[in-house]
Amino acid sequence: MMERKKSNRTRIVGLRFTPEEYATIESKFRGSTCRKLSDHIRKHLFDKPIVTTYRNQSLDDLMEETVELRTELSAIGNNINQIAKKLNTVRQIAQFRESILRFELEKTILFNKIDEIKTHTQKISEQWLQL
Repeated sequence: MMERKKSNRTRIVGLRFTPEEYATIESKFRGSTCRKLSDHIRKHLFDKPIVTTYRNQSLDDLMEETVELRTELSAIGNNINQIAKKLNTVRQIAQFRESILRFELEKTILFNKIDEIKTHTQKISEQWLQL
C-alpha cells in the first residue's frame, strides 16, 4: 500500500467572495473531479490541469427515476413475500390451494420481470457512470 505524502501546508489564505463569485467557483468545482474545494482552487492557482465532468441532465433525470423505480419494485417484492408467507399458513384449507398455486405462479412471473428490470437498470447505471 502506498503511503500518503504528508502535507506541509501551514499557511492559510482567507479570501472573501461575493455570492455570485462564490456560486461561479462552486459551480466549476462541482463540475470537476476534485474532492475538495481547496484542491480545486489550488490547482487553478498553480495552473495544474483540472479534470471536468460533463453530465447530461436528461440522463441524470432518467437515472433518478430509475433508482426510484428499483426501490419501489423491491418494496413490492417484499410485500409479495410477506403475503406469500401468510398464505402458506392457510395452505391446509382446500378452497385456498388453487388460489395459492395461481399466486405462486404469478409471483414467479413478476419476480422474473423484476429481475429483468434490475439487470437492465444496472446496465443503464454502469453506462451513466462511465460518462
